Amino acid sequence: MELELTWMAFIMLILASYRLTHLIVFDKITEFIRKPFLTKKKISQKETKMVPKSKIGYLLTCYWCAGIWSAIFLGMIYLWIPDIAQYIILVLAIAGGQAILESFVGVNIKRTALYDEEAKELK
Repeated sequence: MELELTWMAFIMLILASYRLTHLIVFDKITEFIRKPFLTKKKISQKETKMVPKSKIGYLLTCYWCAGIWSAIFLGMIYLWIPDIAQYIILVLAIAGGQAILESFVGVNIKRTALYDEEAKELK
């Protein structure tokens, strides 16, 4: 079996894997998946932190670990069931590209607002 992968498909897989990883590790909507594998740890008198209580918890909160599994999952469905995978990958790739753009735009908008506030305080 020879793998033929266009540049466009490769970029879409990268973006889709990025978004799926972010969805698993950070997003509120998937918190219910992570929650059973996490426990609260007191790090100061006023502050607690959610930490993994098992290896599965670690896999669900480690960006690098979840990234590997997301890439394997998307790569396999792309190879085994491309007719279905193309739709999943398309949606995740669009969302991944949008998330990256929003990160740059959002950071710059917040930075601009911060500079405006600092400038007002200096006057």
